[in-house]
Amino acid sequence: MHRKLGLALAFLLAMVLPGQALAKAYKVAWSHYTGWEPWGYAAEQGIIKKWADKYGVEIEVTLVNDYIESVNLYTSGTFDAVAVTNMDALSIPCVGGVDTTALILGDFSNGNDGIVIKGGKAVADLKGRSVKLVELSVSHYLLARALDKAKLSERDIKIVNTSDADIGAVFASGGPTESVVTWNPILMSIRNTPGANLVFDSSSIPGEIIDMLVVRTAADEKLKKALVGAWYETMALMSGKGKATDSALAAMAQQAGGTEAEFKAQLKTTAMFYKPSEGVELARGEQLKSTMQYVAKFSFDHGLYGERGKSADLIGIQFPDGKIQGDAKNVKLRFDATYMELAAQGKL
Repeated sequence: MHRKLGLALAFLLAMVLPGQALAKAYKVAWSHYTGWEPWGYAAEQGIIKKWADKYGVEIEVTLVNDYIESVNLYTSGTFDAVAVTNMDALSIPCVGGVDTTALILGDFSNGNDGIVIKGGKAVADLKGRSVKLVELSVSHYLLARALDKAKLSERDIKIVNTSDADIGAVFASGGPTESVVTWNPILMSIRNTPGANLVFDSSSIPGEIIDMLVVRTAADEKLKKALVGAWYETMALMSGKGKATDSALAAMAQQAGGTEAEFKAQLKTTAMFYKPSEGVELARGEQLKSTMQYVAKFSFDHGLYGERGKSADLIGIQFPDGKIQGDAKNVKLRFDATYMELAAQGKL
């Protein structure tokens, strides 16, 4: 009896282990933004599964409606990867001690982030107002840059922290001097509100707000390859021509909660890197280094480094050429072009 039972168990394990037990499961978080909608589409259409199967891993892609919450959940360990901006990657998980790798540089905002106000036509009209935004996010960064260009400072306004999940409704129902800073697709909706005026957007600071997918640096190489492969298959589909591309864009627009025309308009204000070589170029370029110096200074000046932050050099940032900004003994953010280069060479 015991021997027969043992043989039966061995047979069952042999049947189960090859297809299931050996595949490690990973979790990826994303939130609504024009440049990140492809993650939802790739998951829905089986593109993620295709690449996960190729590398023998399981990948679960989850939409988190509150952007900052998605980054916090990555930081806490709930997720292995998250769609995030360069500034928020530095100021949240990296400051929190999570060694993080920027795996995919997907785009930079070229008008997808903006300041919209009622009862005014210029940044100067913000003086004395309350401005609603996701505090200490890239919206805050954009506002600081806009104020500086208008010879104002944050002392001239009052910042009101508002979730990105609520900010559209808040603006629509607000009074005659309502003022907000946000990103697409919310920005597009807000701009269509009667009396709304866009007074500043990210096209005035090109290349500074970078949208990325980051992973834990220690994550399995198989996960990294699968994610990069799935992303650039989706990018090729998005940037192509024909029914398949039209269908993909229509699906992403519906997913984002808008029309296809609105989504295509948002893509025009997004400098998408459809080819992996374009992401590689940004990762290896000198502008990225100067941008991250800017970002690190903003983070330090706004207290995002906490009590340990004695200078803007608290966090070490490593670039593909091996050079490090900040504390070389505390490297927590790594820009790695390796996997984008493999995609560019057709080696994934």
